[in-house]
Amino acid sequence: TLMPLYDPDSGLLVVSGKGDRVMDCFEVTTSDPFLSQVSHCLSDASTRGIASVPKLALDVGCCEVMRVMQLTESFIIPVSYQVPRKAGQDFHADLYPDTLGRTAAMSADEWWQGGNKQLERVSLHPDKRPKRKAVSDSAPVLRSGKSKEEASTSSSPVSTPSSSAAPSRSPSSTSGLSSGFQPSPSPSQSSRAIQSMLPSSKFRHIQGSVLHRDTHITNLRGMSLTTPGECDGFCANGKRVAVPLATAGGQIAVLELSQPGKLPDTALPSIQNSVNVADLCWDPFDPQKLVVGDDAKIRVWKVPEGGLVETLTDPESVLQHTEKIYSIKFHPHASGLLVSSSYDMTVRLWNLDTGDEVKKLSGHQDQIFGMAWSPDGKLLATVCKDGKVRLYDPRSSTEPIQEGPGPEGHRGGRVIWVCDGQYLLVSGFDRSERQLYLYSSKSLASGALANAAADVSPSTLIPFYDPDTSVVFLTGKGDTRVYIYEIISESPYFMECSSFSSSEPHKQGLSVLPKVECDVRDVEIARAIRLGKTTIEPVAFKVPRVRKEFFQDDVFPETAVWWESVLTAKAWLSGSNGQHRKISLRPKDMTPSEAPKEAPVRKYLPSSVYLEEKSDEQKKEELLSAMVAKLGNREDPLPQELYEGVDDEEW
Repeated sequence: TLMPLYDPDSGLLVVSGKGDRVMDCFEVTTSDPFLSQVSHCLSDASTRGIASVPKLALDVGCCEVMRVMQLTESFIIPVSYQVPRKAGQDFHADLYPDTLGRTAAMSADEWWQGGNKQLERVSLHPDKRPKRKAVSDSAPVLRSGKSKEEASTSSSPVSTPSSSAAPSRSPSSTSGLSSGFQPSPSPSQSSRAIQSMLPSSKFRHIQGSVLHRDTHITNLRGMSLTTPGECDGFCANGKRVAVPLATAGGQIAVLELSQPGKLPDTALPSIQNSVNVADLCWDPFDPQKLVVGDDAKIRVWKVPEGGLVETLTDPESVLQHTEKIYSIKFHPHASGLLVSSSYDMTVRLWNLDTGDEVKKLSGHQDQIFGMAWSPDGKLLATVCKDGKVRLYDPRSSTEPIQEGPGPEGHRGGRVIWVCDGQYLLVSGFDRSERQLYLYSSKSLASGALANAAADVSPSTLIPFYDPDTSVVFLTGKGDTRVYIYEIISESPYFMECSSFSSSEPHKQGLSVLPKVECDVRDVEIARAIRLGKTTIEPVAFKVPRVRKEFFQDDVFPETAVWWESVLTAKAWLSGSNGQHRKISLRPKDMTPSEAPKEAPVRKYLPSSVYLEEKSDEQKKEELLSAMVAKLGNREDPLPQELYEGVDDEEW
């Protein structure tokens, strides 16, 4: 049974069920969405009951807005909800309106006689709140039926807030932790009734799984774990993966995904880059061309068809920079057009066909964390350590055309375009945890439209966006969890889906493969590569559907052929624009899901059948036949019966 606790002052609703190990907190508002989830916590023990602490007992000095006591089999655990503000400052009146006092407004007789009075409201300001009467030493102590003497000598199972109070969590955040709690990757069954009232994604039950060991590359030794924060750590395309090694000389292993299995114990053929790798990426239009940024140089390497058979020592070309490289990105439409950021706080555009620098963008005041081209290839977005998000039109100006406030934290960041270029998604940090911020690409100066909190971790969340489904995958180096959200163009913007967790940390982030690598017959919407301790493992993300014999058009629209260029670097620089052609992912032998639905089978016979005059023998025979048919039709439950809160249309 769900046990709700509501605080009218803050609008917080805490829900837990008897026997559950979770406690969910929602914020109740008077406008759409009426419920927004604040925190989702997993306890070490099942809940026997919950109760809220009186408002006058809260620690307003720590911005505590609600405290719940969780009763378990052996303990009473205090769970504190606090707004992250500087402690010890002035009283925050906006968090603490006058609350109901503890003095009765009238007697029972007055109420029976028709009287109606409201409780007097009191202030929570420390200097204005009413004084509590001291408890007499002669007052009895009742605890589990023990006498006062027994209670004074027994150790109390209740933890005091000063000793084990829960770490605070903001009511505006989307996930929460408390004492003895840890984040849970999926909602509790008891809270699904509440969550079904919230906007939800059709991808919310997405399932991530590591593919069979036969597809793994194993015995990979000496991976470099010291690539800079601006680097994704490794990169993959549909054919091969490039992994920096920790050996001297900046070596890079290039392994063919079509050749899984155990690698030999001897040294592998590799790319000898001469210096440690700062960033690397595959040319999206040439799966054999690898570009590596390092100490003021950008080296272009050509991998032979079929993979490396010997160590490469001579790059195809070298671009000379003035300072060490932060990161490099290819243009999404124009072949041979590369953008790089460096320690001199500039962003430069390069024509790989000629080896020339063609543009130099300025305006940054500090380290450049990340860059991203817009889907149409016209604009370039950057996020910088100086706390700014910038937008450039490189063909018209070397200065930013827009600026806006970025994440407060200065530990790293990434930026990508979402919703067909309407918004910028920035991953960064606030003062304590990793955050996601959504900006309108038309108005960066207005600040973030929405934000979502992830967790506390030192590594930057690296985002990968699928424009076909508007689903973004986020994880960091050394993480064990991949966060998944569907991004929509209206409130609440972030639609949280089930996350994927691995048994061991990713040694680097993820690298998402082209959409044609997905198994659409198994409703696989994305496939990625992760690095284990000594392995390279494919991970498939699938949407659970029942009728897999039909092609699922709603999750597989026509996809852009982004691995083919549409114009040259020279043409783009001259002002030309282009768009990728699109193709269908439906195999020729699969039927579209718009196929006519089967006519529903009537479960019960019409009443006219039962109203006919029948003999006792006929009735007995029909009854036995019905019982046998019912027993014979028993089958295992359908997959949709195992997922509560899923609309019938989604299956």
